[in-house]
Amino acid sequence: MTASAPVHGTWEQHPAARWEDAFLSGNGRHGALVFGDPHADRVVVTHHTLVRPGGRDPRPPQLAGDLPGLQDRLLAGDTTAAEDFTDGRPLQWVQPFHPAFQVRLGRPADGGHDYRRDVDFTTGVVRAACAGWTSRVFVSRADDVIVQHVSGPGLTLDIDLDPRLPGAPAGLGIGHGAVLTPEGALLSLRARYPDSDRACTGLTQITVTGGTTTLVPPGVHLEGARSVLLLTRVHRHTGELDVVAEGRALRDLPADYDELLDRHATLHRPAYERVTLDLAAEPAERTLPGSELLKDPRGAALLERLFAAGRYHLLSASGLFPPRLTGLWTGDWNTAWSGAFTNDANLNLQTASAAAAALPEVTEAHANLVHRQFPDWRDNARAIFGTRGVVAPAHTDGESGHSYHYNREYPLHLWTAGADWLLKPLVDHDETHGTRDPRTAAALAEVALFYEDFLTRTDEDGHLVVVPSYSPENRPANASWGTLNAAMDLSAARHALRTAAAYHPGPDADRWNALADRLPPHRINEDGALAEWAWPGLTDSYDHRHLSHLYGVWPLDEITPYDTPGLAAAAHRALQLRGAENDSAHGHLHHALIAARLRDAGRVAHALGQVLDGDFFHASLMSAHYPARDVYNADAAHTLPAVLIEMLVQSTPGRLVLLPALPAAYPGGALRGVRTRFGAELDLAWSPDGRVTAVLRPSRTVRVELRTSSGAEPLDLVAGEDHVLTMRAR
Repeated sequence: MTASAPVHGTWEQHPAARWEDAFLSGNGRHGALVFGDPHADRVVVTHHTLVRPGGRDPRPPQLAGDLPGLQDRLLAGDTTAAEDFTDGRPLQWVQPFHPAFQVRLGRPADGGHDYRRDVDFTTGVVRAACAGWTSRVFVSRADDVIVQHVSGPGLTLDIDLDPRLPGAPAGLGIGHGAVLTPEGALLSLRARYPDSDRACTGLTQITVTGGTTTLVPPGVHLEGARSVLLLTRVHRHTGELDVVAEGRALRDLPADYDELLDRHATLHRPAYERVTLDLAAEPAERTLPGSELLKDPRGAALLERLFAAGRYHLLSASGLFPPRLTGLWTGDWNTAWSGAFTNDANLNLQTASAAAAALPEVTEAHANLVHRQFPDWRDNARAIFGTRGVVAPAHTDGESGHSYHYNREYPLHLWTAGADWLLKPLVDHDETHGTRDPRTAAALAEVALFYEDFLTRTDEDGHLVVVPSYSPENRPANASWGTLNAAMDLSAARHALRTAAAYHPGPDADRWNALADRLPPHRINEDGALAEWAWPGLTDSYDHRHLSHLYGVWPLDEITPYDTPGLAAAAHRALQLRGAENDSAHGHLHHALIAARLRDAGRVAHALGQVLDGDFFHASLMSAHYPARDVYNADAAHTLPAVLIEMLVQSTPGRLVLLPALPAAYPGGALRGVRTRFGAELDLAWSPDGRVTAVLRPSRTVRVELRTSSGAEPLDLVAGEDHVLTMRAR
C-alpha cells in the first residue's frame, strides 16, 4: 500500500468484535470471515453449497390448465384475477444459506499492544499482528482450501472447531474428532441437519513447527511452537463422509505457506489487477484505515477503496456460483432472505461490472448457476404456462431452479422476464470477447421457444399481449400484482427474441423477429413518464425500490438518448418520479446505473450519495441492505464498481460513450483496463482543466460511433493497433 496510488487493500488498528466487520477472503467456493481480538482469532468457514434442508415442496405449481381462464379474466378487466392463480401453498422460502463453523485460536493474554489487521486485495490475504505474533489467512483458488498460518516466538495456542454460531438450530447433530498426526493433528466437525440425512463436515489439518502438541478434546493445545499451518475444508454431503480420505487429501497438499500462497496468487492477482480506478485522492487520505475513510463519505479516497474492495469481494465470491445476497459470507444461520440468489434484481446488479471490469471469472460463475438449472427452468415453463422452452425463478438456493417461492403479494411465478435478464450478462460476455458460446446460443433458443408458445393473445390493435405479466416487485396503484404488459416483460421478450434470432440466422430468426415485431410499444403515461405497465388504464405506483420498468435503459440498449430520444426523455421522467421506498442499497444503485445511461450526472451523484452518506458499509467494506449498517448484504459493495464504470465509460457493439455522467465531485482521475463490447481494452484519463485522453487496444477491426460531450463521430479501430484519442470535455 502506497500513498502515491490508489490503495489495494484496507486495514484497521482495532480488533473486529462483530463478524460483520470481519475481513473477508474467498475463492468462489470456500469463504472465510476473519475477526477476533488479540487473545482469540476466529475464522468463520462458509461454502456456496451450505444450505439448510427444510420441509419445502420444491415443485413448480401445476397451473398450466388454468392459464387460459386467467388470461380471459385479465383481458376482460378483472384486475384481481391472478390472486387465486396458485396451488394453495403458503409462501416457501428457498433453503437458507448458513455458515459451517468457526476455527478458534486462543492464546494467553499479552496486553494486546501494537495490534493491526489488514487485507491485501491483490492476494486475498487477511493478516493480524500483535505483540510479536502474526496470523495470515487466505482461501486458495489453486487448492480449494482455507489456509491459516500463525508465527511467532514460543506460540501457545488452543485450537478447536466451534459450531456455536448465532442462529444455529438446536437440533444439529454435532460430532467432533481430534487425532494426533506426525505433522501435528487433524480436527473434524460434523453437523447433521435436523430431520435430514444430510450433513456438513469440516476438517482442519494442523502442521506444527516446534514445541509440543497435546489433545484437549475437542481440540488441541500447542506449547512453544514457532509456527502453525492450518488447512481447512468443508463438505456438504449425504450419509457419512470418509474423514480419513479427506484428511489424507489435506496432508497431500504442500505444507509450506509461501508455496501455497504462490499457487493461489498466480490465479487471483492477475484477475484482480486487470482494472484500476484513480480519482486523484489526497495521498494522506489513502493511508487511513477504512473506518476513518467512512467518516468522510464523499471523499475520493473512500470511493477509490470501495471500488477496489468491490472488485475484490466480487471476484472472491464467484466460482462455483456467483455471489449470493451476502456474497459468499455469513456468520449467522438466520441469514436475511435465506441468503439466496435473488434473480429479479440483486444478482444482476451485483455482477453488473463483470464484462466491463474484466472479470470473466464472475461471468463463468454466473453461467454455472444458469446452465445447471436449465432442466428446472423447463419444468417451470411446462407446469405453469404449458409451453416449451424455459422460465427462470425469481429466487434460488443454488440447488433448485424451480419456481416455488411466491405468494399473493409476490406472485413471482408469473415473472417471465427472468431468463432474458439472467442471460444478458452471458451475451455481454460474448460481445466483449467476440465469440458466441454455444451454451448461450442454445439457452437463447429455448427462451425464444417459450415466447413462441406463450405469446398467443392479442389486443384490439393486433399487438401481442404479455398476460399474465408481473413487474418485480411492484403493483399498479389501481390493480393487483399479476396484470398485463409490464414494461420489463415487453422489453425482455423483444430482446430475447431478437438476440436469439441473431445467434440463429435462418428460418428460426425470421420467425422470432416477426414475433418481436408484433409486441406493443412502450406507453407514456399522463405524467410524461414511461409507464411501468403498457396496458391502458393501469396507474403507476412511483414509490418503490425496484426499477424493473426501466430495463430497456439498463441493462438493455433498447432505450438510449441517441437512438430513441423520446423514450429516453420519458424514461428520465419516470426516474425523476421514482421514490426510494425503504432505502434499499440496491434500489439506489440501480437508480444510479439508469441515470448514467441517461447522461444525468447529478442524479448519479445523488444516488451514490444516498449510499455513501447512509452508513451502508461495515469496517470490512462489505455492505448492508439498509442504512445504519442494517442487514449484512453484498448489493452495495458489489454493484458500486459498475456504477463508477458506467458514469465514465459505456459501450455497445457499435458505440463508445466517454464520460457520459461524471459527477462534478471527481474532476480528475483515471480508469484503466476496462473492456468494451466491441472488443477493445480502454484506458481513460481526465483532468480538471478539461483534457481527456483515451487509449484503445482493439482485439478486432471495427468501426464504432464515438459519443462525447462534443457530439458523435465515427471511430475506426484496427485489431492489434493502439488508438489514442485526445479531446476536451465541455
